[in-house]
Amino acid sequence: PALVINVQRGGPGLGGIQPSQSDYFQATRAGGHGDFRMLVLAPASVQEMAELTVKGFDLADKYRMTAMILADGTMGQMMEPVSLDFAEGEKVEKPWATTGTGMAREHNIVNSLYLSPEELEKTNFERYERYAYIEENEAMWEEYMVEDADIVVAAFGIAARVSKNAINEARKQGIKVGLIRPITLWPFPKAAFAKAANTAKAFLSVELSMGQMIEDVRLATECKVPVTLCNRVGGMIPSPEQVLEAIVNIANGGAK
Repeated sequence: PALVINVQRGGPGLGGIQPSQSDYFQATRAGGHGDFRMLVLAPASVQEMAELTVKGFDLADKYRMTAMILADGTMGQMMEPVSLDFAEGEKVEKPWATTGTGMAREHNIVNSLYLSPEELEKTNFERYERYAYIEENEAMWEEYMVEDADIVVAAFGIAARVSKNAINEARKQGIKVGLIRPITLWPFPKAAFAKAANTAKAFLSVELSMGQMIEDVRLATECKVPVTLCNRVGGMIPSPEQVLEAIVNIANGGAK
């Protein structure tokens, strides 16, 4: 088990610390070669940076896999009040751990080297049974004004905070728009998007990338309605005005 912190930035390897969300593919598609997944948590506040770090350790321990906090440069540099008065991490039994038993039980041999194709295939299928359970039970998200929304914005991290401002202004203009904010990027909250796709007329994915999460939004909604991208890259952040303009454009028939 391990917890990895990735505070994404748009600059090159010379030290630029402007925010980005361009590591979404790397994180949600496991971050390496082979048939495996990582739990990916996306905070949208400094409070969540603290809370989801504890949650990430718990999940990594529980499922004996890697978890990642996928934040952005804005979250990494932001200063906000934080309460540490939240639940402590879960106590997880670890009968597999090599803590020493004074020969009280038989040796516990932990092996991940499978040279036999049959054994390796069996291990992969067992792992994906665990992943299916995680997808069913660990997806987390926030919904904001989605109940009557004709347009649903999808955004995480700083993009979600910007989008809320735009949504509030759009509501003042009489546009029925809401937000689904994935808190877990894997497992992606597919059920929330699938449900919203039954009533919404369009989706808008707001990202600090060239359009990565938008693919998961399209998969989750089964392309029942148009999904449009609103984005900035290279360390730039979409403004509330830019997101509002995209919402108004969709409301006026501009969704494709």
